[in-house]
Amino acid sequence: MTDLDGRTFLVTGANSGIGKETARGLAGRGARVVLAGRSEEKTRAAMKEIADDTGNTDLDFVPLDLGDLASVRTAAETVLAGGEPLHVLVNNAGLAGSRGMTKSGFELAFGTNHVGTFYLTELLRDHIVASGPGRIVNVASTGHYRPKGIDWDAVRRPTVTRTAFDEYCVSKLANVLHAQELGRRLEGTGVTTYSLHPGTIASDVWREVPFGLRQAMKLFMKSTEQGARTSLYCATSPDVAEHTGRYYDGEREKAPSKVATPELAAELWERSEAWISAEVL
Repeated sequence: MTDLDGRTFLVTGANSGIGKETARGLAGRGARVVLAGRSEEKTRAAMKEIADDTGNTDLDFVPLDLGDLASVRTAAETVLAGGEPLHVLVNNAGLAGSRGMTKSGFELAFGTNHVGTFYLTELLRDHIVASGPGRIVNVASTGHYRPKGIDWDAVRRPTVTRTAFDEYCVSKLANVLHAQELGRRLEGTGVTTYSLHPGTIASDVWREVPFGLRQAMKLFMKSTEQGARTSLYCATSPDVAEHTGRYYDGEREKAPSKVATPELAAELWERSEAWISAEVL
């Protein structure tokens, strides 16, 4: 299949799990795929695997650590310096079960899953618009239904809960809100946005969960190949080409959390802009 020939995709967290399967699915359809991740060794190994599997060698690597805003800026600059179009950004990278703070001073899950993703998207979105039509896809989670809101003080402090699951769910709510507000801001540009639940997947997102518990959890999880389906659907399907800012689960649109209001999305956006400005200046 070569229906994506001439289209360029950037997939974050693409060296394993859902991200790698998303990159594989895109490459198998003829796309040029840029894989962004923290480990060059692991990402290049994934690239070789994908190339061997699909026959597509139009793959590239960009170093990216979403918890470090300087790394995010350098990654975006590297992409832009290449001078090639960028049609679709798949914000796949994320973590769960880890406790602490990012280098940039945010609760670890929130800073990695939302703040770094927000900054990367902002740095690249004008280029995506210029390359359009395009799409921006946020991999969120059904966990976004859990929070009753966002504690703006807590996201600037180290993780409090033992499992870090509550903090993870807040970060996933932020992914949904980000896609909603970004969709409103990009209306009429030819770039559409999406957030999605990939399913409960046996992927490296759970790498910091204790081994025994992690193995038990994975018995009830879907494969990474299954997990990539909704990401690929949102990134490529003509069925959703005219939709923007919506949430998907199982390749179908679904109502997001009632907490995911336009008002909260706008507030998160304003605060995220302020955080980025304060951290990068």
